[in-house]
Amino acid sequence: MTKRASSSPRTKEKGGSTARLREEPPPYVTAGRPSALVDTRVVYCGDNLEQLQKLPDACVDLIYIDPPFNSNRNYEVFWGETKEKRAFEDRHANTQAYLDYMRPRCVELARVLKRTGSFYYHCDWHASHYVKVMLDQILGENNFINEIVWKRSDAKSDVGQGAKHFGRVHDSIFYYAGSAEYTFNPKFTPLPQSTIDSWYKHVEEGTGRRYNKADVTGPGGAAKGCPVYEWHGITRAWRYSRENMERLEREGRLVYSKTGMAYQKRYLDESKGVALSSWWDDIDMLRGISGAGERLGYPTQKPLKLLERIIEVSSHENDIVLDAFCGCGTALVAAQKLKRQWIGIDISPTACRVMAKRLRDVCGVPEDESLWKAGRGFVVRDLPWTEDKLRAIPPFEFENWAVIALGGIPNKTKVGDYGIDGRIFPVGAEPAALREGELQLTERWYPIQVKQKDRVGRPDIDAFQTAMRRSKRDKGFFVAFDYTEDALREIDRFFKADHAVIVPLTVQEILDEQIARKLA
Repeated sequence: MTKRASSSPRTKEKGGSTARLREEPPPYVTAGRPSALVDTRVVYCGDNLEQLQKLPDACVDLIYIDPPFNSNRNYEVFWGETKEKRAFEDRHANTQAYLDYMRPRCVELARVLKRTGSFYYHCDWHASHYVKVMLDQILGENNFINEIVWKRSDAKSDVGQGAKHFGRVHDSIFYYAGSAEYTFNPKFTPLPQSTIDSWYKHVEEGTGRRYNKADVTGPGGAAKGCPVYEWHGITRAWRYSRENMERLEREGRLVYSKTGMAYQKRYLDESKGVALSSWWDDIDMLRGISGAGERLGYPTQKPLKLLERIIEVSSHENDIVLDAFCGCGTALVAAQKLKRQWIGIDISPTACRVMAKRLRDVCGVPEDESLWKAGRGFVVRDLPWTEDKLRAIPPFEFENWAVIALGGIPNKTKVGDYGIDGRIFPVGAEPAALREGELQLTERWYPIQVKQKDRVGRPDIDAFQTAMRRSKRDKGFFVAFDYTEDALREIDRFFKADHAVIVPLTVQEILDEQIARKLA
């Protein structure tokens, strides 16, 4: 653990009084719960400010947030590229509005951070300078450790085509500590080939090991306390004591120049590499073939390697990691893979269901209340599990909720989707990569149509029948709150005429988990 220069302990201001934060949890752990202070392996759906206010002081070891940037861009929350466009929270009227939104949340995040903990705030150029000032005020400028620069992309295509600015190719990650006693696990990256070629150019006879020759004279000389003695006819201040020089000699780790000057062999195969700096250009953004297996379609999704690096550096196994803007859950997946405990919060029901599916599929963790209580699963809390709440969410959120609840994959394209909102792939049928707006006719899959309607009528069923015929599917699933008698009669007629099955599902059946038989 590395320590910074001493600084004053953080305190929490509340109602004009000052209270020291709790530092350590009680020396016991309830059965099945890794923390005595807070539940972990939980995804909370809702406003993170409300949820953070429920957490106790000083209960989290590592916080990473990638909040919506103040970019005034129409980020669509999951896969809503052209239809139901809904911004994250990044369409604030101005920078001050963005800071007003983030400040109370960062105050709560600072409150729940342990003194030994670390805080990472991921942002870009739009408001980063203002964010830094805000974080200095909340976490303390003496607790600022680094501004990490992540080179997320290559040169932008607009540069040189009329744009009057340098290519904006990096994000900033502001790194703060809870106090001087924060956790830090040094990390190294491989030596560049140019360094190997120029520094490790000597090859040891007999072993073939590459090495460089390091100076063993004392830095600063005798005035700095380096020992002075004669070694192989040369008297001067040396880096090591005579005993250590004799040991290096016995181990064959000294080599001599023509003038008799001693040098230490430092072997390439013993090098840890290059100590990680604040410039990160070795983790690519998710794009092309390299990110094909990881990309989920989330507009601001970050690479798993990026989160793994942060978690490895700033936490230990079984520490608690919190992401209060967790989106598609990359921080949670990284924490789970690295044997950390975790808490996720996101306001989007679709995002919460997608990250739950990702935890199940990628990490193999069951979503189960009983197993969670036994310490072997996870749970999702506060989802809109009532018909009234589901009627109130945006249509495309409802559409994605229904598809994911059935175990399907929502369409990335919302316009020109051929009347199909999602697909279910039966067990053993793996979905192939889909080009934008293209149906794969040779795969085994079932279409899903979703309508946020109280009563779906015959015209809706007719349209779905057309989509099924066009895609050559003999079975499909329809989700709505209820169906008219005409709609149900048309489903029966379609089966008799085309020998094709439309399975009508109600929202309440999904909420009551009564759909297993119909999905068979």
